[in-house]
Amino acid sequence: MLDYLHETIKVILERDPAAKSRLEVVLCYPGFHALALHRVSHGLWVRDLRLLARVVSQIGRFFTGIEIHPGATIGRRVFIDHGMGVVIGETAEIGDDVTLYQGVTLGGTSLVKGAKRHPTLERGVIVGAGAKVLGGFTIGEGAKIGSNAVVVKAVPAGATAIGIPARIVEAVPQPACSEEDQARAAKAAQLGFSAYGIASDMNDPMVKAIHGLLDHTVATDARLEAILKKLEQLGVDCAEERARDDQFDPGYLNRIVD
Repeated sequence: MLDYLHETIKVILERDPAAKSRLEVVLCYPGFHALALHRVSHGLWVRDLRLLARVVSQIGRFFTGIEIHPGATIGRRVFIDHGMGVVIGETAEIGDDVTLYQGVTLGGTSLVKGAKRHPTLERGVIVGAGAKVLGGFTIGEGAKIGSNAVVVKAVPAGATAIGIPARIVEAVPQPACSEEDQARAAKAAQLGFSAYGIASDMNDPMVKAIHGLLDHTVATDARLEAILKKLEQLGVDCAEERARDDQFDPGYLNRIVD
């Protein structure tokens, strides 16, 4: 138990620049308090002292705003930052070195007792603020869930999921960013995690698809314009077709998509 608490304090100091001392973590971090009480409630749960385990869990919920069912399995060096509104269900499994931010729900969609209803988070997963992970599937090792995402199916190891419902996004090369962004990225790499599960190089596949369609539309319009000019050169009257200009503005659509 003491080794577990020592590791939890250490990881909070490593991952939260606002944490100044071990004493501050022990006294002021609800994530630390919630995990410590969960160790007690889970120990009671596996010893079949279910009612007492639930009472301890409710005490933790009352004082921290973090609700962890005593049946949930939580690994070592887990960091719950801020924590208010976090809900972790009975059959949830959280691996080592996982980071959860405020408002995260690891919930279930099944009402079948005894079934695996809640998600499994493998080692190193980051779940951003307000994200909902719903179901008995697995989030692979090192995956990132963006803030406010709603995840309803498995996420592969190392992938990033964003949106409602969540989609897997692909990192693509980006133009040189500011010194501040570079410093932030370097710090995230040093710590081994990215705050809130959001990276500056994420590219939404839906946005990419829409941009691709808009680009194709522009190219098609250019080809039609060339055909009309050629017909006019041949003496064909295209005035009626010219009058049908729909005032399509792809630039405006690109801006609102972004």
